[in-house]
Amino acid sequence: MERARRTLSRRRLLQGAALAAVPTALLTAQPALAGAQAVDYPLAESRPASTSNYTAANRPTTYPIDHVVIHVTQETWDDAIGIFQDPTAKVSAHYVVRSRDGHIAQCVRERDVAWHAGNWDYNTRSVGIEHEGWVDQPQYFTDELYEQSALLTAAVCAKYRIPIDRGHIVGHSEVPGATHTDPGPFWDWVKYMDLVNSAALRAR
Repeated sequence: MERARRTLSRRRLLQGAALAAVPTALLTAQPALAGAQAVDYPLAESRPASTSNYTAANRPTTYPIDHVVIHVTQETWDDAIGIFQDPTAKVSAHYVVRSRDGHIAQCVRERDVAWHAGNWDYNTRSVGIEHEGWVDQPQYFTDELYEQSALLTAAVCAKYRIPIDRGHIVGHSEVPGATHTDPGPFWDWVKYMDLVNSAALRAR
């Protein structure tokens, strides 16, 4: 019963809610490759969320994509993916980045609307990236997590021509109406944005 309470608490917290540069060829992967892998980002593995936890769409045709929203899971990597695969959870994100090595799972295709921001307008306009860890435990924010996440964000920004700035790459807590605090005070925004900009420059 105590485990069930912890799982429910973690679910509520989620709700609403390569170290070198990736070659340009990967950032602009051909649709056939992405389709074969069932991912949009070639370095990700496919771990699909339940279809009950996101809205099928055809972005950016149906909705423009002009933001990236940064989250922290308040869960382990595996548990976060498991929640997204639970059809009763009503929550998902496009990607989940693992702490120890920066490995990335894609749970929702970028064309679809993940339910991650707690704000429908932001859900429709953004790609949501979860990061394994807890907002009050900075040891989870490893160099590998920052580096691989930054490569992913740079690729998303290049694909949709999203400006690489803090007006377009935002934390969950910065979404209007947000009740969440992630990524929290220990998330190093200066380091992260430097890495995103560096990845974008190297990919040109």
